[in-house]
Amino acid sequence: MSAAISLGFIAQHEIRLAWRDFLGMLTAGRPARARGAVIGLVVFAIFLHLPAYAIVGRFADIAARPDKTTLIVIAASLALGWALILSQAMESVTRMFYARADLDLIMSSPIALSRLFSVRMAAIALTVTVMALLLSVPFVDVLVIGGGARWLSAFGVVIAVGLSAAAAAIGLTIVLFRAIGPKRTRLVAQIVAAVIGAGFVIALQIAAILSYGTLSRFAVLTSDAAAAFAPDADSPLWWPVRAMLGEWQPLLALLAASLVVLGVTMMLVVPNLGEDIARASSAVAAAARQGRSARRFPVVSRVTALRRKELLLLRRDPWLVSQTLMQLLYLVPPAVMLWRSFSDSGVAVVLITPVIVMAAGQLAGGLAWLTISGEDAADLVATAPSPPAQVIRAKVEVVLLVIAVVSAPLVVPLMLVSAWQAAVTAAGVGIAALSATAVQLWFRVQARRSQFRRRQTSSRLATFAEAFSSIGWAATSALVLAWPLLAAITAGLTLGMLALTWAISPKRS
Repeated sequence: MSAAISLGFIAQHEIRLAWRDFLGMLTAGRPARARGAVIGLVVFAIFLHLPAYAIVGRFADIAARPDKTTLIVIAASLALGWALILSQAMESVTRMFYARADLDLIMSSPIALSRLFSVRMAAIALTVTVMALLLSVPFVDVLVIGGGARWLSAFGVVIAVGLSAAAAAIGLTIVLFRAIGPKRTRLVAQIVAAVIGAGFVIALQIAAILSYGTLSRFAVLTSDAAAAFAPDADSPLWWPVRAMLGEWQPLLALLAASLVVLGVTMMLVVPNLGEDIARASSAVAAAARQGRSARRFPVVSRVTALRRKELLLLRRDPWLVSQTLMQLLYLVPPAVMLWRSFSDSGVAVVLITPVIVMAAGQLAGGLAWLTISGEDAADLVATAPSPPAQVIRAKVEVVLLVIAVVSAPLVVPLMLVSAWQAAVTAAGVGIAALSATAVQLWFRVQARRSQFRRRQTSSRLATFAEAFSSIGWAATSALVLAWPLLAAITAGLTLGMLALTWAISPKRS
């Protein structure tokens, strides 16, 4: 097999895997849904033009040489996109180390490992860049319609952003891998990816809240302080923005720089990547052997054994942190906003309650899916000498236990302020967690735990019901403390929505 054929085969393999993963996320692993998923994706893309117009429509007719404030806003938007792509690219690189079952087979092939990993790194860069291009289409369409063809250069900027973000993700993950070891990198890389993806927006929003009392990040970007710290309008630091505005020389320089950064990163990383992956594989295997050698089997009841099994699986789940941390981080700005807005009136502490309740409901939904639907050993559990109801009860108890442990550090301090509010918050957390768990129970579809990030596609009705349930109980908890009569109305509406969800859910034996 020639080198060209080998590289072509590997490239096709990587593209095929990426395409299968994309289809799997759209169809939840059910090929029969492919046509409906594609139609739904097209409709969603068309609908996405509306929020795109609301976000970038006012920038379409700006001058080719805008003022410094406009430059800052556009640069911040590009930085936000770069951070989000970097977060996704870090997850892809981490999965390459820990979640790809074909690495041992490919590493034993007669193909040079440097070529193999070069193609794999290029595939990661291509995947995240294509994803960024697809997401940017509605925004660029709005800009082109409102401001002319010069905005087509935005696609080139998106390509440069995707390539540079992929290079940064590869370099950062490898640095973590070699600095703290393969065992810790999987967890730390997920935390870093979640913080990077959400941190930029959260930091801007918190700065806007503390300085101007608003959640809008534009309050900071358009302030005199930001303009004072920004470089002059002729600085090369504004080249990405000028490339976005249609200047071809900055665009070509940006594309060239991104390709050079990606190439240099691959040249530095690829030669030792085989050894790094071997270390990752050996570390995982050693941890498994150590766990088996140190394992003890105390005599406990069946229900206790089931609880321990679920808790152990949740603790070992490699992707749970990155999937749940980001949604909790986005709750920080509303909490800060509520605290600042009402700090003088004493209502701030009251309004912290719905934030905690909503976070608990969202987290409970993900945990419930992992314990109830994401069972890798479903046949083995089904043969256990325990009634199915007992198995489900143990799984639900584990979800509630984890929610209680996570919520306790937030609820207990409220007792120092108001015992009544602490009790209402605890009750709201419990009800929201039970409701989200019930929705997952009604719509449970057997799947593997590795499919956690595409769980929303298995039943969109369950996804919406879970979200509205968390919102409803959060509103009810806040109204119980402020206007109890209105709380009865929101509680009734939430219960009615749950009852309707149960009525149209698939029938279970």
